[in-house]
Amino acid sequence: MRTAIYLEDELLLQADRTAREMGVSRRLFSIAVEAYLRRRRNREILGRLNRVYAAEPGLKERRAVARMKRRFRSTIRESRPA
Repeated sequence: MRTAIYLEDELLLQADRTAREMGVSRRLFSIAVEAYLRRRRNREILGRLNRVYAAEPGLKERRAVARMKRRFRSTIRESRPA
């Protein structure tokens, strides 16, 4: 879709220069918006994960972790040469 936007002259000159260097013409604007939106989405996902994992684990989670640690320790002992 074509659209018209306002950019400061200097910003447009820098963008055109960069687009020529990259060989992408003014498609640079689409590339930049896609990259910005991807980074923004990744920050949102990271924020959600941080909120989830910031909470203290419940009893079920603590028991599951303890079981995994016991299993992992026994796996290491079994894999060591005698």
